[in-house]
Amino acid sequence: MDKVETTSSPIIDNSAATKRKAATFFADFKSLTKVGIVNSNLITTFAGFWLAIYFTNASFIANWDVFLLTMAGSALVIAGGCMMNNWYDADIDPVMSRTKKRPTVTGSIPLNRVLAMGILSTVLGLVLLMLTTIQAALFAFAGWFIYVFLYTMWSKRRYTLNTAIGSFSGAMPPLIGWAAVDPGLHMTAFVLFLIMFIWQTPHFLALAMKKSKEYKAAAVPMLPVVYGFEITKRQIFVYIACLLPLPFLMASLGTAFIIIATILNVGWLALGISGFFTKNDLKWANTIFIYSLNYLTILFFMMVVVTLEFPFS
Repeated sequence: MDKVETTSSPIIDNSAATKRKAATFFADFKSLTKVGIVNSNLITTFAGFWLAIYFTNASFIANWDVFLLTMAGSALVIAGGCMMNNWYDADIDPVMSRTKKRPTVTGSIPLNRVLAMGILSTVLGLVLLMLTTIQAALFAFAGWFIYVFLYTMWSKRRYTLNTAIGSFSGAMPPLIGWAAVDPGLHMTAFVLFLIMFIWQTPHFLALAMKKSKEYKAAAVPMLPVVYGFEITKRQIFVYIACLLPLPFLMASLGTAFIIIATILNVGWLALGISGFFTKNDLKWANTIFIYSLNYLTILFFMMVVVTLEFPFS
């Protein structure tokens, strides 16, 4: 009996060690690919695809294969860009609390391997998207190029406009989804692009306010770091105000959508105005940031809900 117990113990230990190792790798992979960013971008990709089906009188079921290729390809390209961002920023990420545990900082995944994974993921994603339409692949490549080269490598450490430059990249997913179905696009597709482009600035400026000390320590010239909170709050207000007319350009989605979208916009604008009177800028910035996440989720969810029956016909 003693002999049996002695030989069984290492097996249990090895099993536990394997599980811990797998859990660590999974956590590192999620951090490396910035799974939160991938998921949020896939929501807007899906919305673009869904509305393209709606406006072209197509059937979602008949295009299920195109849908899978679009979502998988988009996810891989976005993840590839995120990995490239982590690879390039490995020198400044240790300074910031939200990035200092990334595998590129801890060394759990070697930098050369991260670079290879980023390139491979991007190429594979673009190939999948090319199986839908060339236009979808081109939009994906444009978004990847802007994010990796124009944002990460060029503007992020040089200019306060880095947020606006990066916003072009984040506004591409709806166009990818739409172009996979309808390469000719539609005015609504460009409205989706505008919504995403404008939404990103107040979202990321609020984050920059929350993490201004860390960005300053990392020498990243975010607007609140260089020019302070007051001008940042004014910029947030202006960008939120620019969202107000956009739902009316999507009138074909119906009155219910316009009303809900307008309520969301007015609510966010009211929060933006409150920033001029607040005594706690960081608490206000956190509220703006959280609202922006809910805003995006609800707005794009409603785009699907109001057109729910049609695409299955």
